[in-house]
Amino acid sequence: MIFDINGPWLTFCGMEPFPTPMQFIAGRWQAGRGSAQLTITDPATEEVLVRGAVASRADIGDALDASLTGFETWKSRTAVERARVLRKGAALLRQGTDRIAALLTREQGKPLAEAYREIEQAADTIDWHADEGRRAYGRVIPSRWPGTRFHTQLVPVGPVAALTPWNFPVMLSAIKVGAALAAGCSVILKPADETPLAVSEMVRCLHGAGLPDGVLQLLVGEAPEISSALIASKQIRKVSFTGSTEVGRLLAEQAGRHLKPVTLELGGHAPVIVCEDADVEAAVRTLAAIKFRNAGQICANPSRFFVHRTLAARFADAMGGVAAGQRLGAGSNAQTTMGPLANRRRFDAVQALVDDARTHGAAVVAGGRRHGTRGFFFEPTVLSQVPDEARVMHEEPFGPIVPVTPFDTLDEAIARANALDVGLAAFGFTRSLASAHRLGAELQAGSVGINSISLMQPETPFGGVRGSGFGRENGSEGLAGYLSPRTIVTAV
Repeated sequence: MIFDINGPWLTFCGMEPFPTPMQFIAGRWQAGRGSAQLTITDPATEEVLVRGAVASRADIGDALDASLTGFETWKSRTAVERARVLRKGAALLRQGTDRIAALLTREQGKPLAEAYREIEQAADTIDWHADEGRRAYGRVIPSRWPGTRFHTQLVPVGPVAALTPWNFPVMLSAIKVGAALAAGCSVILKPADETPLAVSEMVRCLHGAGLPDGVLQLLVGEAPEISSALIASKQIRKVSFTGSTEVGRLLAEQAGRHLKPVTLELGGHAPVIVCEDADVEAAVRTLAAIKFRNAGQICANPSRFFVHRTLAARFADAMGGVAAGQRLGAGSNAQTTMGPLANRRRFDAVQALVDDARTHGAAVVAGGRRHGTRGFFFEPTVLSQVPDEARVMHEEPFGPIVPVTPFDTLDEAIARANALDVGLAAFGFTRSLASAHRLGAELQAGSVGINSISLMQPETPFGGVRGSGFGRENGSEGLAGYLSPRTIVTAV
């Protein structure tokens, strides 16, 4: 079923109608031909919203064939033409914000205000990449010999497999799709099983903007089958994945067997160091603005809080007050400030981490248990005196948990912050320029915020080190991941 981009087909206050998850292949929406069913559940109520058939092997094959044909068409378009289509797609995405944000809230759980923000960020990201694609320059290299010219061109790598998660399904899909399309690549997009509906609307906007048939496909269904088939296919020339470190390792192994370049934005466990001279109230205000966003389900979410011993109790109490003041509820409620966790897996994992911290002697300052009797709601939780042995200090919580542990020296804090084999993001709070320089230089992460949480913008490269993956998204570095330098030597 195809909906008019401006059609009032979704009434947010009601349950129906809901679009059926469908495949988008060669410019057409079609039901999957797989035998299994994909079930979309409202995490605020645990009620089934809609079911749809998954992609079959035949659907995957059709998407691969269409993507190769689409690539031949799209790469021949000028950068200016590609930018025009992408900008129109971003405009259509903004026009459909009410409808798309409503879908996003229902399938993912985040408050409606956060869903609106995600759609706007996705549109901004597509716009930025549209313009950056016009600046993907080659260069002239001074020749060693008379009558010979050396120069380079940046050419698109080819059809791309883009695999995206459920926590920010639209924005993270826009990052991959926007960069790949701006570079001249075609894309097969596989969104998370839990959240395909709002992403489908983004695809609808881009195609409605004039994207030629076959340039962008969407496959909905069983992630292992789709991802393994795409990676193994000769048609796919590049893989981009955002998700857990465990799955990222598996996909990297699969891609390595086929010598496919990959961009991996994987799990983290972002440390926060609050120095002795920090403004505690400002640090709490700044950190709370991101810590409880999306119920803490953010890859760069601050999640290990090392606070100087003289400030630790004060920090924990202040953060506990903010946690206790959150209003939990369905994202459709305008009073809600924090929605549910996205699924039962996350709820069970968060509860297990809190229980384990208790057994290791941590004190519960706020929260620590389920909220209500329906939905995957977990109270925003602040723990104090958390020892390093507690699981929450070395397993990414991906939930609304603030584990606070004291430190005595900055050397100690930096060493403990760098002790894990992940490094996606890190944060530091200080009023000392010398400490700020040390934190920026010594914290081992792809992005470091000093007195700030604003790490991921369209123009700033984002990605991790060590177990948090490699490659970058956003910024000129993100676009470069979809381009291959070609050296041309011409004798005249």
